[in-house]
Amino acid sequence: MLLAPIPENEHTRLETLRGLNMLDTAAEDRFDRVTRLAKRLFSVSISVISLIDADRQWFKSSQGLDVCETQRDISFCGHAINQHGIFIVPDALKDQRFADNPLVLGPPNVRFYAGYPLTMPNGVIVGTLCIIDDKPRSFSKDDEATLEDLGNIVIDELLSIKQNTLDALTGIFNRRGFELLSHRTMARSDKLGFNTCLIFLDLNDFKSINDAFGHEEGDNALKIFARLLVSSFRGSDIIARFAGDEFVVLLSQTDETIVNDVLRRFQQSVEQHNQHNAKPYQLTYSKGVVHRQANQALSLYEYLVTVDKAMFVDKAKHHQKNETVIK
Repeated sequence: MLLAPIPENEHTRLETLRGLNMLDTAAEDRFDRVTRLAKRLFSVSISVISLIDADRQWFKSSQGLDVCETQRDISFCGHAINQHGIFIVPDALKDQRFADNPLVLGPPNVRFYAGYPLTMPNGVIVGTLCIIDDKPRSFSKDDEATLEDLGNIVIDELLSIKQNTLDALTGIFNRRGFELLSHRTMARSDKLGFNTCLIFLDLNDFKSINDAFGHEEGDNALKIFARLLVSSFRGSDIIARFAGDEFVVLLSQTDETIVNDVLRRFQQSVEQHNQHNAKPYQLTYSKGVVHRQANQALSLYEYLVTVDKAMFVDKAKHHQKNETVIK
């Protein structure tokens, strides 16, 4: 077994890592969303955001693992931080560096590994976004591009840049994050033969909430609506605040039954909120739903245009009923 080497810039690397103030912090949904999505997109058993400390690798987020850290010297990520670009091990049992590694011979029985280096502006690598499986795998250029996109989202979040991929108000993805992930999700779904569904939601008469109760209450309504979306949809679904009072959700590996079930669950959550909340208004919404078959000639832009039109048809029905959100 080849122990993970120490980078030449180790002192600077550790200073940079600790300057992020991330080690031993609580789980955060902004990172967990990425690892959940990576695990589902690549159909692997484990997905991890690993930060490489002096003598350990610590997991800021993990799916499929029950531990929060492991030794650095036997870690695959310890090797990955020594190179720029994705570090790939198609079959650990056939790789002399890892064949007798305890992580290969025992739990989690690593056979496949791919890690994208989390590179900071000063050029040092503080960790990886990695995916792991207990079966050997190949990894295409398209796969590499998808992992790179996800890894760059993690980097953006670590740096807390102003133009990041999350909506500052609601904590879910913003339009930039949605489009970045959706392009890759659709491409991968086409490759694997998965159907997708795009849902567009618009809060009804949101302007009246702002006008009657102020923008602070309007912001609160948006945060509640986002929270209900997150609690109702699957962890791997891409949920975003698209603009203003508009929200979108992209589901992959889905069908009409799954979509109807999750929409029913969401509607029940909204109704329960309206019944128990003391606010002088109701949360209601219009929605458009468009299903896309694998390899259907429908780009993300066309997908959004189509579902937006479907949403406006539904909104017209609400107007015809003369519904009001103010109690």
